[in-house]
Amino acid sequence: MNDKQSLIRQLAKTLPDSQLLHSQEDLKPYECDALSAYQVVPLAVAIPETIEQIKSILSICYDNDVPVVARGAGTGLSGGALPHEEGILLSLAKFNQIISIDADNHTAVVQPGVRNLAISEAAKEFGLYYAPDPSSQIACSIGGNVAENAGGVHCLKYGLTVHNIMKLEVLTMDGEELTIGCDAFDSPGYDLLALLTGSEGMLAIITEITVKLLPIPAIAKVIMASFDDIAVAGQAVSDVIAKGIIPAGLELMDNAALKAADDFVHAGYPQDAAAILLCEIDGTTEEVEDQLDQTKEILKQSGATHIQIAKDEEQRAQFWAGRKAAFPAVGRLSPDYYCMDGTIPRHQIANVLKRISDLSEEYSQTIVNVFHAGDGNLHPLILFDANNEGELERTEELGGKILDFCVEVGGTITGEHGVGIEKISQMCNQFNSDEITQFHDIKIAFDEKQLLNPGKNIPTLQRCAEFGAMHVHHGELPHPELERF
Repeated sequence: MNDKQSLIRQLAKTLPDSQLLHSQEDLKPYECDALSAYQVVPLAVAIPETIEQIKSILSICYDNDVPVVARGAGTGLSGGALPHEEGILLSLAKFNQIISIDADNHTAVVQPGVRNLAISEAAKEFGLYYAPDPSSQIACSIGGNVAENAGGVHCLKYGLTVHNIMKLEVLTMDGEELTIGCDAFDSPGYDLLALLTGSEGMLAIITEITVKLLPIPAIAKVIMASFDDIAVAGQAVSDVIAKGIIPAGLELMDNAALKAADDFVHAGYPQDAAAILLCEIDGTTEEVEDQLDQTKEILKQSGATHIQIAKDEEQRAQFWAGRKAAFPAVGRLSPDYYCMDGTIPRHQIANVLKRISDLSEEYSQTIVNVFHAGDGNLHPLILFDANNEGELERTEELGGKILDFCVEVGGTITGEHGVGIEKISQMCNQFNSDEITQFHDIKIAFDEKQLLNPGKNIPTLQRCAEFGAMHVHHGELPHPELERF
């Protein structure tokens, strides 16, 4: 308690009372991100308004060896912003200004607390928009998007966050200001911009972001294709891409998901379909009409039982509203659900869906499937009730098996939600001990004291040994000196 009070007194010299929270009542709302299965109350919450305040906070924490966890809007789904019980939660909510929009060069400079959707809203008057659109875009912050390398329903054609940013201004834990990337098309040297993107707040604190803006397409049309077998729908995804058509978005929802979404927002989905594909084509009027005809024919040949094209912009928005509301809609089906984020090669979609179905039957748990089918990013939602003893642990085990199978077929354990605390054990399956050691070396190069978001993303080799992963020699560390990791 004395150490805590001493730290609070030091921070109070930098932050007014309204920006420094330390009572239990004030801290409780910050105990988790959107993955509420894990909860930790931080020592204190700092809410700076200026760069100088952030520097001062980092300096105090650095000198006192106090962990720091950065937090944006708290919409993350992997526990990446889970506080440290002996650390400071650094909220960047007040860094919420769009600094400038350069319509000529199609860029915008924004602070990390700016909402994803707010960028497109501000750029609209210039005929521009920001492409990555996570389902939580109405609330999620761009700093969090960078930290997790977020995607969205249109990432198939336009890429993830890493493909849509140009420059970061960051602060390291020891207070050094760094510019990562540049305003030009490319920058010399190692690609540190890609390294920082998706680093989950473990390397630096992001204070400013330069994003790319794109011209709003002249026209966009959405096809909704119905299928009587989800595996057939999964194969149709590969069939469309194989013909050289790259839709702006290509999303799959199974019957449980489409019913829940339709009940929630009345999107107009067919209740009797085993699965639907939402396929958006955008561009010039000529290319859209041409690709629509091709795509309809491919979907018919691939087994679609019904095809409907949105009749106008209102119905197009309605179709997408159902997909973007799928997660909260499924939340009405069960007290809790556990959202996976594995990513697989497209040609493995039908195979993985079959495996998910088998695991659902084996564990006697309902799994609802919603995912970015075009880029193979699965979002199986495992329904459970955390009030029942042992059910969370059983659900985590089931989720782990799904992710392990994703790796087995050539995929990865996360496509956009990040590793955080949720998938840290699965990292032991995907990477060998040399690779994990290298990850730790990179962490130490940026954060020598390892105070930024500790315990996330990268497992210790000791943890992997206890997890029983084969790459650490059947549970034995390859080198005793690596136990410190």
